[in-house]
Amino acid sequence: MKGRITTQPITLADIRAWCGEDIYQQGQTYFKQKRVLRLERDPDGRLFDAVVTGTKRYSVHLELYDEGEPTSECECDFHETTQTPCKHIAAVLLRIHELQGGAVASDHAPVITNEHVYLARSMISIFDRSPAADEAEEEYRLGERETVHVEYTCTAAANQRKPSMTVEIKLGTRRLYTIQKIKQLLGHYENDTAYEIAKLFTLDPAHHSFSDTDRAIFDILLDISRNETAYRESHLMYAFSGMSGSDRMLFVPPYAWDRLLPLLLQANVKFMHGGQTYSDIREETGGVPLTFRFSQPSAEVYRIAVEGLQHVTVLEPYGICLEGNRIYRIDSATCKQIAELKGMFSRTSGFQVLISPAHLELFLARVVPGLKRIGPVIFDEDVQNRIVTAPLAARLYLDRAEDRLLARLEFVYGNVSLDPLAVKNGRSERTDKILMRDGEKESRVMSLIEQIPFRYDGKSLHLDDEDDIYHFLFRTLPQLNKWTEVYATPEVESMLAAPPRPPKVMIDLDPGTDWLEVRFDMDGIDDEEIRDLLRHLVEKKKYYRMPGGAYVSLEDEGYASIGRMLEEMELKRNDLQDTRLHLSVARGLRFLDPDDKVQGVKLGQRFREFIDNMRNPDSLDFEVPESLSPILRDYQRFGFQWMKTLSHYRFGGVLADDMGLGKTLQSIAFLLSELPQIREEGQPALIVCPASLTYNWWNELRKFAPDIRAVVVEGDKSARGDILGDLAGIDVVITSYPLLRRDAGDFADLRFSVLILDEAQAIKNHATQTAQSVKDIRAKHRFALTGTPIENRLEELWSIFDAVFPELFWSRKRFTELSPEQVAKKIRPFLLRRLKSDVLKELPDKIETVQASELLPEQKKLYLAYLARLQEDALRRIREEGFQKSRMHILAGMTRLRQLCCHPAMFVEGYEGESGKLEQLLEIVQECRDSGKRMLVFSQFTEMLGIIRRELEKMGASYFYLDGQTPGRDRVELCRRFNEGEGELFLISLKAGGTGLNLTGADTVLLFDLWWNPAVEQQAADRAHRIGQKNVVQVIRLVTQGTIEEKMFALQQRKRDLIDAVVQPGEESLTSLGEEDIRELLMI
Repeated sequence: MKGRITTQPITLADIRAWCGEDIYQQGQTYFKQKRVLRLERDPDGRLFDAVVTGTKRYSVHLELYDEGEPTSECECDFHETTQTPCKHIAAVLLRIHELQGGAVASDHAPVITNEHVYLARSMISIFDRSPAADEAEEEYRLGERETVHVEYTCTAAANQRKPSMTVEIKLGTRRLYTIQKIKQLLGHYENDTAYEIAKLFTLDPAHHSFSDTDRAIFDILLDISRNETAYRESHLMYAFSGMSGSDRMLFVPPYAWDRLLPLLLQANVKFMHGGQTYSDIREETGGVPLTFRFSQPSAEVYRIAVEGLQHVTVLEPYGICLEGNRIYRIDSATCKQIAELKGMFSRTSGFQVLISPAHLELFLARVVPGLKRIGPVIFDEDVQNRIVTAPLAARLYLDRAEDRLLARLEFVYGNVSLDPLAVKNGRSERTDKILMRDGEKESRVMSLIEQIPFRYDGKSLHLDDEDDIYHFLFRTLPQLNKWTEVYATPEVESMLAAPPRPPKVMIDLDPGTDWLEVRFDMDGIDDEEIRDLLRHLVEKKKYYRMPGGAYVSLEDEGYASIGRMLEEMELKRNDLQDTRLHLSVARGLRFLDPDDKVQGVKLGQRFREFIDNMRNPDSLDFEVPESLSPILRDYQRFGFQWMKTLSHYRFGGVLADDMGLGKTLQSIAFLLSELPQIREEGQPALIVCPASLTYNWWNELRKFAPDIRAVVVEGDKSARGDILGDLAGIDVVITSYPLLRRDAGDFADLRFSVLILDEAQAIKNHATQTAQSVKDIRAKHRFALTGTPIENRLEELWSIFDAVFPELFWSRKRFTELSPEQVAKKIRPFLLRRLKSDVLKELPDKIETVQASELLPEQKKLYLAYLARLQEDALRRIREEGFQKSRMHILAGMTRLRQLCCHPAMFVEGYEGESGKLEQLLEIVQECRDSGKRMLVFSQFTEMLGIIRRELEKMGASYFYLDGQTPGRDRVELCRRFNEGEGELFLISLKAGGTGLNLTGADTVLLFDLWWNPAVEQQAADRAHRIGQKNVVQVIRLVTQGTIEEKMFALQQRKRDLIDAVVQPGEESLTSLGEEDIRELLMI
């Protein structure tokens, strides 16, 4: 029981009573050994902190009381396990008793502690320093510590499943002691603490030192010890872990051997291997001392004896062999072969192999060359005299019999000729000579022959399949020429005759039709033959067989490049009816890449002009409508020229300028320029946009092109039908994506001069009915407008281009076969993307900040309860139903979590508490009002906007409000009034007002809650940061700490780089959530 805190002195009897006699005696030993290194106390003398040295340094904390035991803490295992005083605590108590002098100290009487002693000595040393010692004196002082002698014993174990090397240590000063626990020694070495090795010897860093070499060895062994567990789990540690006395041994892994061996050779080291111990170890650079002796003990028996192998220990993982006191470093292949020889002979009674005459030549050809790389091979004299050592001449004879290719292979050594296939079939002829064959060269030749499905009739090889013959003549034969002498009959030579040069290609635009005209020509080859060869190319055949039998390899670069060109032009077999083709200009788009040249292709003047115009859209210099000429900025003029150039060649495109750069204005300029054609042909333009923007387009047309007669398709089905049934005198029709889908049949019956798809990400999913309805519209010129052409997947870009320029990629399958880099190259002329930072240097900066919110206590309690329930439910559903079936339910639950972050009152009935985020918002609103700033506040939850409205009304703040229910006409009017200075705030539903609105009257944008898609948030922020803005725009995101919002924001940041490589910098990130993302957000 604790008593009152005291400054009364403690007695020895107190210490005995508190600690017990055993602990008291142990503490007294530590106290007498002066192991209490530091003792500090508070000014009142009640609290004490000390450091006591034992097997390591332990921190001790004490609080003394008038009555009862002191409160004590120590880091040692004994105290943490028993929660009773230990010897370290007893030693500190004895030290305190000593300092107190056994008498009561007054409240203000000072007590000299170790700290004061240390400070006093330090002050003396400052003013009593001797001159700096020179090097000789320093060496003398270091020499006062006694040098420890170390002996290392390395044991090589090669008879287990995995060869291993271990090390043991003996050390001492006057005699050497065996280290029983090597890892404990290394631990004390690392901590620079004393280690009792024997009763008569304690290794103490204060009194002992190691040589530089031993220190370097110990550092490596310490590193090995630290990493032993990981190595044991992944490598060969199991081969050593069961050995007796393993505490004395440290396994040395191969990765450390190269560093350790040079140091061991400088130290006192012994090696044990093969049951023997060796000292005076030397490293040798030559080969392992092995000799192979070849003899013939009888007429039917040959013998090869291996001498010296029994004395060699092989450690293949270490790349070394041991023989006596010598260590040989050898290459891995040779080491593996010696290890396999050692293993082979370990299962026999001797180190020799007996060979029958039937295997002799094969043995000499395959084995002897390898043995010579290991050591000398010595032949007995009578065997040596019979060996034929002539070089190998491999000869290949080729002939043709009708459509069959015949081949015969022969190996010639001097006067000896061999049929290698007969040998393989067991019919080698016997002779008195011993032929030393070139096994390596023979193997190379045979491996090439065996790549081809030759058939063997007992005399020769033959091929019947035309594809096999081509592969042999044009792929294998060039390699065989390096190793054999090839003899071919004239019939075979004709098959290898020099092929005709690849076709010459002339490409130009037909002056009458502007169709692409492609002509092919080959010297000396008639048109029908050229057509057949081209068909082989588009079918990706490897060769073409000329009428005379010669093979033309279509894999050679000249023909292969023509083949790639035909593929990129989307030419099929049926397109090649003649050597002169008339194609859509879109087929020639692959020539827009200036670096992608094709040999033998010549481009005509009109086609070169076309390419130049596509690369430089402003070179045609179309006249900007007079009424808009003073308004358009330079980059908008370029955008207009780009649209006119594409339409001139009947191409479609995607205007993907950053939000706020005037895509609408550039499109209106294009429509004005097309107005005469629209009226002449009686085919209006069609604008398709989100429902919220239909009247925005109508107003923009009235503002910038009042001469254009526009109509908005609206009302019920009957009213819309009446509008579409009478378009006489109408220049521009405006409709929304939902209405287009409902009226798809009516729109499909009409013809339009121009189709403009605003916010074209609405058709990013090609499988939707909306996307299909758009693609069914018949229009001469087609353009898409979008600030975010890619939100989730690269395939979304294909869906948009399939609606405005289907010939660019032809099919979804072809698109998916392209890499992102290839897609980027193909779309470059047809996707125009400019960022604000690139073209509007005068636009003020946009400063984005993230402000952290906190859940209030009651709010946090609800959040954590709902989170726990959702985590449990999500895991169960994924386990039972799978992720895809559970996904929507889980996302709905995650939305509830986000609502709790905003305000629990959004769905918790009867909630009367507050919201941390709402309080933070109101503080920001008040600050903005005080400083004259005007705000846009976005939330995706209209319920939340309702709560905010009520709070703003309490504050007396004036505001506008817009959500999905606000009519299109009213939206435009509300924006106008706000931009003209009316109202302090504008509350906007994120999805309803995130696009199409111009709200430059605001200079502060607050995103109250996060949206899954950061591109939507970006669009919202750009309602204020756009043309016309004169102030710096502050964008504030409120993110609730420690919640799903914080994890959502981190996930968004990691996914920011979606397709920059494809659509230029500035694109937004992935928004689709996979199973791993949801698990991360919910921490499950």
